[in-house]
Amino acid sequence: MNMLELFLIAVGLSMDAFAVAVCTGLTMPKVTVKKSMIVGLYFGAFQALMPLAGYMLGTQFADKIVTFDHWIVFALLCFIGGKMIVGSLKKDGCSDRACPGGKHPDNSEASLKPARMVPLAIATSIDALAVGISFAFLRVNIGPAVSFIGITTLALSMAGVKIGNLFGLRFKPKAELTGGVILVLMGLRILLEHMGII
Repeated sequence: MNMLELFLIAVGLSMDAFAVAVCTGLTMPKVTVKKSMIVGLYFGAFQALMPLAGYMLGTQFADKIVTFDHWIVFALLCFIGGKMIVGSLKKDGCSDRACPGGKHPDNSEASLKPARMVPLAIATSIDALAVGISFAFLRVNIGPAVSFIGITTLALSMAGVKIGNLFGLRFKPKAELTGGVILVLMGLRILLEHMGII
């Protein structure tokens, strides 16, 4: 897997975290670098840890399914991407001044404490676990891959907090849709490459 492909997967995976960061930014009267960094570190760390865990799990049985591993990678990426696309088309996302993990009827700022942020970080990174399994099948060098995913998610989450604070929810559905399409296309490319079509 080359750097461009890894970058596209990192961007695709980080779109869920970006969307939640947008919602978090909505509740902040004023965004600071420190607050953005806290959100980014939570999401970036979990987005890096989950594929690592998936990779370690996948290496246990990667050799046993080498003949059809590309089909599994294709199915996993299409499932994750499809779920993101469907989610982007739903109209029941967070309202203009509400955030995942709890509404803020008085427009008070969302808490950045671990009790709130850890569940959000886990929820937005579960899909990365499946991608980590795919990495095991593709024999990706996992160290640089998870670092790249974590840093990309950190940067996009920090940007998401600021964008949410400035522009509201306009970018949330587009981010989820974009991420979903990227993952589906990457899954398709991997499948076609293994079949010798491209």
